[in-house]
Amino acid sequence: MLRLDSLSQSYGEHRVLRDVSLSVPDGQLLCVVGPSGCGKSTLLRTIAGLLPVREGAVTIDGTLVTGVPDRLAVVFQDYGRSLLPWLSVRDNVALPLRRQGLRRAERRAEAEHMLERVGLEASARRSPWQLSGGMQQRVAIARALVVRPSLLLMDEPFGSLDARTREDLEDLLLEVHRTDGATIVFVTHDIDESVYLGDRVVVLSAGPDSRVARDLPVGLPAQRDQIATRGLPEFVALRAEVGRAVRAPARAAVLGPADAEPEQAR
Repeated sequence: MLRLDSLSQSYGEHRVLRDVSLSVPDGQLLCVVGPSGCGKSTLLRTIAGLLPVREGAVTIDGTLVTGVPDRLAVVFQDYGRSLLPWLSVRDNVALPLRRQGLRRAERRAEAEHMLERVGLEASARRSPWQLSGGMQQRVAIARALVVRPSLLLMDEPFGSLDARTREDLEDLLLEVHRTDGATIVFVTHDIDESVYLGDRVVVLSAGPDSRVARDLPVGLPAQRDQIATRGLPEFVALRAEVGRAVRAPARAAVLGPADAEPEQAR
């Protein structure tokens, strides 16, 4: 569904990503983690067509990405700025449907249905600024889902929320993923979150010149619970493995421990 071939990205002379290759099958929820400054958000913006590809290629359903693709939606961390304060919650969600040529009544009906799915049907006529942070992020998620995207990109969407709200939205995302089957690329700095949500976790090495350090399948049950799942030995072991990869020095993360230089040779 999504393919990255030897992708490199830079800002001027400052290289951020080097030779990143990934293949994401249809319907997979891929979590991307890595140290601060490793280029996670840059990777997501490049996939979305918001940044031009410097080297390599990004393809979605076999089509080369040269701009923002159709049937793609992005949820950003800064939900407050992404919602239009002069529109109601319902009209914010309905906004992307204008491009599909639906009549106003149809757009509003679709938006109300999506708000019901995320538990905000009672807030449809309120303004975004009247809602809590968690509720605003639900609105942003509803707006992304209303177009029924084939690819959903999420850039640390729960990073600024309190723990309980974050857990609720994680479970909402898993429910939506099971129901809709969209391909999701989810960027996060939270190791536990990546293991809890993902079908697969990709770890980027420390920058500059970040690369794919580890690519780990998540063998947890599809039905997950915030308490029971996080207590499983498999969860604890994978969380530790991802944590070690995130904290590894840049050279060791890319080469692997067996290929790293011995201490006395440095």
